[in-house]
Amino acid sequence: MMTDLLDPPASLPPVQDAPAPSAARPPINRRLPAHPVVAIVGATGAVGIELIESLTARDFPVARLKLLASARSAGLRLPFRGREIVVEELTEDSFEGVDVAFFSAGATISRRFVPLAVKAGAVVVDNSSAFRMDPGVPLIVPEVNAPAMAAHEGIIANPNCVAAILTVALAPLAQAARIRRLNVATYQAASGAGAAAMEELRAATGAYLDGQPFTPKVLPHPYAFNFFSHNADVDPDTGYNGEEDKVVAETRRIMGRPDLPVGITCIRVPVLRAHGMAVNVEFDRPISLEEARQLIGVAPGLRLVDDRVGNHFPMPVEATGQEAVLVGRLREDLGDPSGRSLALFIVGDQLLKGAALNAVQIAETLLPR
Repeated sequence: MMTDLLDPPASLPPVQDAPAPSAARPPINRRLPAHPVVAIVGATGAVGIELIESLTARDFPVARLKLLASARSAGLRLPFRGREIVVEELTEDSFEGVDVAFFSAGATISRRFVPLAVKAGAVVVDNSSAFRMDPGVPLIVPEVNAPAMAAHEGIIANPNCVAAILTVALAPLAQAARIRRLNVATYQAASGAGAAAMEELRAATGAYLDGQPFTPKVLPHPYAFNFFSHNADVDPDTGYNGEEDKVVAETRRIMGRPDLPVGITCIRVPVLRAHGMAVNVEFDRPISLEEARQLIGVAPGLRLVDDRVGNHFPMPVEATGQEAVLVGRLREDLGDPSGRSLALFIVGDQLLKGAALNAVQIAETLLPR
């Protein structure tokens, strides 16, 4: 998941608690105009920058773009479609006239400002964890469960990055056969911990190669040429960390399977921005490798990378900057003698399908048909 990418809001005046998403409010505009006014909260963070890029790359019809961040970032200029836009300070009045607001500044900011944006008439696509498990807020991966957003009440949640990449890869298989069990091991990039973690990885790697000491400040352990259990807090009773809990809960919700058995281990690896995951899937019937390859090969948002002869399978260096999630290393799971299980490897750009791209795709589905 992304950490808080907006500078700490110390300069913002205190406000009363905003109403919960289910509180009474004016009628919601559930669809967007043909050329909406767009706001990005957390515009100077890693996901915010990618949101700007994705709007351009996908030719999203922006009437006007507002870039919002903390007082410390206000005044910066960011490029958008051949011109520069001045970053404004986020305030309670920032959303007047905004049709759609992308939030990527962490849960604290979202809980405070998302209800204000909705009250002002905006549809919010929120990239934080603030509303993902709220039963009144749809949690959406468009290729998987787009119909679930039809009755949104002004807020649509963007999933955890692992859950988004995982579920889009599993979707074509799940449509062909019911999934009985998942086991997932993740290899998560620095970008999931924010721009500061990406910079720390660069700096730590340089220091290591130069033989210089380096003390980590963003992540809890040495990062260069090392990997460690995900840096989310660990539940002392279960032994699972917060990232693992989120992935399990959100995967179940996106797939509409609240009781789906999911085993998971999340690891932080020294890669800049593409998450990998080794997945074992048990189905209610055998799925042949040929059928699985065919399903993945034609599914939207996926690219099959499964070259056994050349030993070429999904890699972060090839997924970085790509909209498609790479799926490959398809094998029969030798741990299941029933023949109903497959093993596969998935890699996706954490800042794109795991965050910014998925958010823009959500907004695209709300444009006039």
